[in-house]
Amino acid sequence: MNRDKVYLEHILECLIKINQYTRKDRECFLEDDLIQDAVLRRLQTMAESTQWLSDDFKIKVIAVLSIMENRYLV
Repeated sequence: MNRDKVYLEHILECLIKINQYTRKDRECFLEDDLIQDAVLRRLQTMAESTQWLSDDFKIKVIAVLSIMENRYLV
């Protein structure tokens, strides 16, 4: 399996978990240290995974984002 795909799946898993952890309202999140810690850990894990993506992949993502951004200027 492509290395980037493995890290992207890991990032997606983190995003899904964060979404699950934060489904309740903002007050519940702010009152629950355990949920806050879980979200923070997932964000750290996700950030670490992004560092391992290949430079080629990062360049492609930047190019796509640039195209999308410029599309709205026209």
